[in-house]
Amino acid sequence: MKLQAPTPKQQRSSKSQAPIGMKDDGVFRYPQISGGAFVLNDSPTENSPERHAFDLEERTALFGEAIIRFVKKVPRAPENDRLINQLVGCSTSIGANYCEANEAVSKKDFKYTIGRCVKEAKETKFFLRMIAASEPKLANDARKLYREAKELHLILASIYRK
Repeated sequence: MKLQAPTPKQQRSSKSQAPIGMKDDGVFRYPQISGGAFVLNDSPTENSPERHAFDLEERTALFGEAIIRFVKKVPRAPENDRLINQLVGCSTSIGANYCEANEAVSKKDFKYTIGRCVKEAKETKFFLRMIAASEPKLANDARKLYREAKELHLILASIYRK
């Protein structure tokens, strides 16, 4: 019996993911990049097919970038430094592990790596809550990021179960 690697179509179902920037009020939107900052982006070339609007790899990368911009607003203090380091680590690991899962060599490897994504998303929610408790003036920004982390957690947990 020959094992097959999971197909990307299963992980990128448009039915289970909402498009970024097309949500109603009260739901997370990624902030615009100001100041002409240089951002690396794997955009399609003329010969390659256009990337799907519900690309989870891109969504997790944008989420990591949004977290990095958020932690720059958090004031430096001994209690905050540890929270910042943990938050940046776990939130950016979601996207890195998801990219790794898409290149899995077996179903077992894929499930293990997606499981790590689920754990990192849950950990991200925890540290966002701790930063909101530490810095109440940033609670609204943290709440928006928390909602996105929760959505990612639910999507990844659904992939893990299937």
